Amino acid sequence: MRKPIHKVERYENLKEMLQKSGERFGDRPAYKFKTENPEEFTYITHKQFRDDINQLGTALIDMGLKNKRIAVISGNRYEWGVAYLAIVTGTGIVVPLDKSLPNNEIENLIIRSEVEAIFYSNSYDEIMNEIKEKGNTNVKYFISMDLESKTDGVYSQAELINKGKKLIDDGNREFLDSKINNEEMSIMLFTSGTTAMSKAVMLSHKNICSNLFDIASTIAVDETHVFLSFLPLHHTFECTVGFLYPVSKGSCIAFCEGIRHIADNLKEFQITTMISVPILFESMYKRVMKTIAKKGKMETLQKGIKISRVLLKFGIDLRKKLFKEIHDNLGGKIKLFVAGGAALDPEVEKGFNDLGLRLYQGYGLTESSPVIASEDDKYRRLGSIGKAFPSLDAKVIDENEEGVGELVAKGPSIMIGYYNNDEATKEAIDDEKWLHTGDLAKIDEDGYIFIVGRKKFVIVLKNGKNIYPEEIETLINKIEGIKESFVYGKPEPDGDYKICAKIVYDSEIIEETYGTTDEEKLKELIWQEIKKVNKTMPAYKYVREITITNEELIKTTTQKIKRFEEIQTVLN
Repeated sequence: MRKPIHKVERYENLKEMLQKSGERFGDRPAYKFKTENPEEFTYITHKQFRDDINQLGTALIDMGLKNKRIAVISGNRYEWGVAYLAIVTGTGIVVPLDKSLPNNEIENLIIRSEVEAIFYSNSYDEIMNEIKEKGNTNVKYFISMDLESKTDGVYSQAELINKGKKLIDDGNREFLDSKINNEEMSIMLFTSGTTAMSKAVMLSHKNICSNLFDIASTIAVDETHVFLSFLPLHHTFECTVGFLYPVSKGSCIAFCEGIRHIADNLKEFQITTMISVPILFESMYKRVMKTIAKKGKMETLQKGIKISRVLLKFGIDLRKKLFKEIHDNLGGKIKLFVAGGAALDPEVEKGFNDLGLRLYQGYGLTESSPVIASEDDKYRRLGSIGKAFPSLDAKVIDENEEGVGELVAKGPSIMIGYYNNDEATKEAIDDEKWLHTGDLAKIDEDGYIFIVGRKKFVIVLKNGKNIYPEEIETLINKIEGIKESFVYGKPEPDGDYKICAKIVYDSEIIEETYGTTDEEKLKELIWQEIKKVNKTMPAYKYVREITITNEELIKTTTQKIKRFEEIQTVLN
């Protein structure tokens, strides 16, 4: 089992985490916001953040919401974090909802989760008014993150915080003194997918806190770190790693203003740490390399990398000086990037690290709170997701002749189960308490885990050979001008599969690279590149047919390809 490499402060639950970290970091900034003056920022301290949580929690209990289920839905913002922690650290059960769902699915999940109150931003006024009029849910309290005072029966989050302050000043300690059951469901999270398919994952304080301990024991951040919050907060990767972890360490959080503003936000907020999905880091790296090539500095860069590699062998790290221009373009303060949610191109990881920009790959599931394994400050192996976390056991089962089998994990961060779905829980967690991830992996002799692909997406040929689409997609995505790709098996009359790829190109880059926007010509030019990719693989993996488009693939809010939906579009 992997050993921790950093000392960790322990706490029993998130309530205790807030108390302990608040005592240490109360005066430090917890959140950073822009003002009209580009040179000035406003801050919310950790103490103020905790005061707002305590006051809101006190008001919620006073409204009769003790031990009730309460939903939260909005884009990433301060009020989301206050509501989440006010619910989960003494009021009841928090139900974070996916901000990108269509109205009918939001309504469906509100019904399924049986919530009695919901916090929301004004983007959801329309659907909330519809739900209120229908009266077909358990919701008694609609709470706006944007209203300054109660309006037309809709409560104001800001007003409730003020009310809670008065209650505490008058001696109300119901929330402050509330006890947490560390092992019962406190968080209900819906997995991505349609509402009919999505499952409600039940997580406890013990689950989340054990994951926070594991993260802290392997990847060190402190009160000087500034996180850029980009991935949606309802997703457990961002919630645990990009929200609760920095809060526990006294770090500061700034909110990204959108994917087009990432480069500016890194500079403006002086970001040190960012959690995101591989496609974002891969895109960033491509842009960095393209800029260097345009300036005619590629040869100089390669020389610098060679020099730094030699110096690193003697413990001398001059990468920030050698590659100062690149660091400055990313704000000049970056200490850590963490990628998760999909496979990261090893060349991108290596490339960033050569430049002195630490990029770690992690892996996990909502069902594991979420992180199961990651690279860390001591142990790394290119192409791997690192080793299983200290509190977790991981192994592969049902291995084939290549040593590939399903990855399973066991430990304190594994979910309680799926709400109201014993059958699905038994499928996911076996009698010996191993969580079956559904991912295929191999583990080397040193314990490093290499994810190969999803078990349910493997293409099995008539000759028994297995093809992992993600592996081929990684190679295709390296072609200049290709944004992303989707590899699939097209059924043939003889019962076998033809390996095909749907390729998404970047219109701007593709014209610059190939000198044309004519799709027929582009298809032929890209096909020539695919032939080169084919030559790097065994013949049975060859891509035999392609389609091209400039329209993005169908994805979840965490940028995972919705493969079941994509396969319908390409085969119909």
